[in-house]
Amino acid sequence: MRRSVVEQDEKVSALPVFQRLMWEDAGWISRLWWVPILALAMALRFYKLTSAAIWGDEGSSLLLSEYAASDLWYHAAHDVHPPLYFFLLRGWIELFGDSIWSIRGMSAIPGVVVVGVGIWLTRQLSTRRAAVLAGILLALLPTAVRYSQEVRMYSLLGVWLLGATLALVYWVRQPARTRYLAVYALLMSAGFYTHYFTALCVLVHWAYLGLLSTRRASGPRLITRPAWWVANAVIVLVYLPWLPNLLDLVRHVEQLKVGGDIGWEAPVDLFSLPSMIWQLVVQDEGVGFWPPLFWGFPLLLIAVVSVTAWRDRERYRPASLLALFFLLPLMLVYGVSLISPVFIERYLTVYALGLPILVALAIDRLPTRLSLLGGALFVLFVGAELVGLKNNFTVDEQDQFNMPVEFVNRNYREGDRIVLSDMMWYLSYVYYDQTDAQLQLYTPPKPDGTPTRPNAYGFGTLVDQDGGRIYLDRLSALPADTRRVWLISSTEAPDDFAPLPEGWRELSRQDGGGARARLFVVCNMPQPLPEGCR
Repeated sequence: MRRSVVEQDEKVSALPVFQRLMWEDAGWISRLWWVPILALAMALRFYKLTSAAIWGDEGSSLLLSEYAASDLWYHAAHDVHPPLYFFLLRGWIELFGDSIWSIRGMSAIPGVVVVGVGIWLTRQLSTRRAAVLAGILLALLPTAVRYSQEVRMYSLLGVWLLGATLALVYWVRQPARTRYLAVYALLMSAGFYTHYFTALCVLVHWAYLGLLSTRRASGPRLITRPAWWVANAVIVLVYLPWLPNLLDLVRHVEQLKVGGDIGWEAPVDLFSLPSMIWQLVVQDEGVGFWPPLFWGFPLLLIAVVSVTAWRDRERYRPASLLALFFLLPLMLVYGVSLISPVFIERYLTVYALGLPILVALAIDRLPTRLSLLGGALFVLFVGAELVGLKNNFTVDEQDQFNMPVEFVNRNYREGDRIVLSDMMWYLSYVYYDQTDAQLQLYTPPKPDGTPTRPNAYGFGTLVDQDGGRIYLDRLSALPADTRRVWLISSTEAPDDFAPLPEGWRELSRQDGGGARARLFVVCNMPQPLPEGCR
């Protein structure tokens, strides 16, 4: 016999500690059970928010947001992400400034909202107890916490896509109320203007409606309803202004590969799937783990997801929806990565939100006799998440990229030159730079003479218009009156700038965050010699 959500609420709790949260008439306190969960989510997302230095991807967000609206649209079109987040970031900075606390706070707040939407979605799909469990697991999910602390679009994307899924659930239950589809179309359109991987969510939703249409039901199938097709047509129409930019970007995939903006990820293999699950939950790829543990934990989670979905007998198949939300993008991106590697944690963080919700449903549906099993699964998952949070928050504030930049700021003199060896260092450096120097990017030709200057796509679009002043193909091409040069490069051998011109003498250096700032004085100059050459 199928159990309704109400019947599930009346059954004995698999986890007695949460039993009291089922009381519907316990007053206003019981109705605010979600407040401490959101408080936990907020505390975790704002904890050590400014500890890690701005890194390259964050720097690119900040550079892009500095453009005027018309220019921002153009440069986002040449980047690998759509423009909505950057427009919002621009407005946010105008209102609240560009301190690290402010710019990362714009990601932390949506990260908290995602937990609230996840609780709301779970409550619509299952019991209050399941919503409590899901809220706790979502609040602690390390990959969600991590990308709620970066100046990127991933937590905002979570709001759009989880919210769209919630709107879809409302419509599935009440198909006559097309306002839910209006909300759905709005949120999915926002998703498409935030990240291209929103297309995976479209596949999830169509697969879910296709699954619902396989069972016998009165009335027309939802997947064939005109309102559903109209909503999707609206999404396409809203996206049409951006479509030419997407097609142009596809035509320039090879240029993006040359610039290192895509294709830098290692090819996938048999170990990549379990490694991804480990990374999502504990922020560690797990490649050095004891083999039975490396394989056992991911397989256990996949088994929980699969069995819960397989045994789903609810009318609207909530467990199946969540299983599709988590597994379908994971498997599709893995499959695509066999051809072109895009199996990257941050691209899948939104879809990882389905895992803790489904674990909560699995625990909630266990009969009383298996309550210990449910408790063990909850403790295991929370324990893994706590390990992941520890990995997230383990930041050496004395070994960050801002350290060498601040060293340069303190010791800079008018007329000094600053040259960086890599675009990723350049993108980060701009945020911390307090000098009046024109930063330059070292772009030495390859031995065969092939240029290494970035092209106008990917990160290159952020500096290409000033390339004549920024790109430096040879250190010997610095102006003849140059006295002192700061070289910013990786701490790893070999030296990115080797061989150095004759007569350069190193005066000082500062390492931090994998980067090294070195001050050189140019000694092969006419008298008088610069200080440090004598």
